[in-house]
Amino acid sequence: METAIPLVDRLVTHALGITFEDLDPHTLIRVKTRLLDTLGAMAAGHGSQDAPAVLRVAAAWGSGDDAGIPGTSLRLPAASAAFANSVLARSFDFEPVEADGPEGTRVAAHISGTTVPVALALAELTGASGEELLTALAVGDDITARLAVASGFDVYSGADNTGTVNALGATLMAARMLGLDAPTAKHALGIAANQLGGTVANIFDAASAFKLPIALAAHTAITSAQLAAAGFTGANDPLEGKHGYFQMYCTDPKPALAGVCLGREFYGDTTIKPWSSCRAAHPSLEACIRLVTEEGVEVEQIKDVSIHITERTLNGFVGARFDPAERRVVAGLFSIHFTAAAGLLHGTVRPEHLTPEAMGDERIAALLERITLIGSLPNNQRLTAEATATLKDGSTRHVRVQYPAGDFASTPLENSVIEEKFQLNVAFGLPELAERAPRLIELVSGLELAESLEGFFGSLNPTAMITTPIA
Repeated sequence: METAIPLVDRLVTHALGITFEDLDPHTLIRVKTRLLDTLGAMAAGHGSQDAPAVLRVAAAWGSGDDAGIPGTSLRLPAASAAFANSVLARSFDFEPVEADGPEGTRVAAHISGTTVPVALALAELTGASGEELLTALAVGDDITARLAVASGFDVYSGADNTGTVNALGATLMAARMLGLDAPTAKHALGIAANQLGGTVANIFDAASAFKLPIALAAHTAITSAQLAAAGFTGANDPLEGKHGYFQMYCTDPKPALAGVCLGREFYGDTTIKPWSSCRAAHPSLEACIRLVTEEGVEVEQIKDVSIHITERTLNGFVGARFDPAERRVVAGLFSIHFTAAAGLLHGTVRPEHLTPEAMGDERIAALLERITLIGSLPNNQRLTAEATATLKDGSTRHVRVQYPAGDFASTPLENSVIEEKFQLNVAFGLPELAERAPRLIELVSGLELAESLEGFFGSLNPTAMITTPIA
């Protein structure tokens, strides 16, 4: 009887063997979109309070000339650059989210915030072409998404899977980009398994450490591949083996799911966020925005707003009431209470609405007093919300949102909206690069045509003199 090939070996073969020609046009579009959106999130991250600190720490780990930090002239070892860029991408919870997988599966995830910084750092280090960068990203995203949906992950477990599956998928992507053979790539995965972790306690406590699991995963991916290349060995089967990933970090795993349609379907983050906040807050936020933009509600006329969500959502971290006196950015990012108020006031929520100054707006405080969250919807409607505004004249307006905007399969954003988001993020975090944003969009759109990425990376450095067309 023929012995089944272990999942770990199938994924290693997949990671190292896929070619650009294996990518269908739909997959290529999704990869480019996630790349552009994550670059924008990285740019916006420079406007966060923590940005100077993370760059200082990464620089203190040691000098190097492997890769850069977009928006700066700073050069660092690849692992340090990937770490810092990943922190920046996560800063305003504005990067792509929510993985799809075989058989129509979905799971909460933030994959691109790890894979894009790792791929960019290693593309600079290795002198990769546009085709090589895009193929590596397709592979890294696909493996990470497959492991995520196969894990049975539930965000309410308290774990943060940005620090587990991201490290595993990105490690095999790094192994590919560094030219490792199959046995060495497998060892890299085993080495990475020693560095998995993360807790959503960071979010409950509004701690800036919520940015770290996704970034430590990026650092782990590159260092694990480098250690394996140097001769270190890892566990024989770090996925399905005894004390492997599925046993150690998963409560209801389905490992076989990760191998379904391998090489024929490519998965990854499915949602490009239209608003800067936790995806679980988006149904409520969209309902409040539509009260103003579609139902004609004037903020000054609001007596109160009732927002109906699931009880599970209400009891999770996004259900906590926001205290405007504290002006904690992380608390606002993960608060339906705050984002609903900001959505009513501004008609959107972007990084500029999540600074301490903007969060202290007296109009926000007044709206917060009028908003009530009610856990009345069935728990299987996690991405559904209803908002009812009672006006001072006694009339009411009601909006129900079942599928918030941004999901490529059900509620995709127009390309123009995605591009506008990118340009606004660059203008917010890296105003010195604002004039280059349209050209960067063009470069990403035709990235597979670039035999060299030198011009692309140069365009991300504000001190680089761009005297010829970037190509």
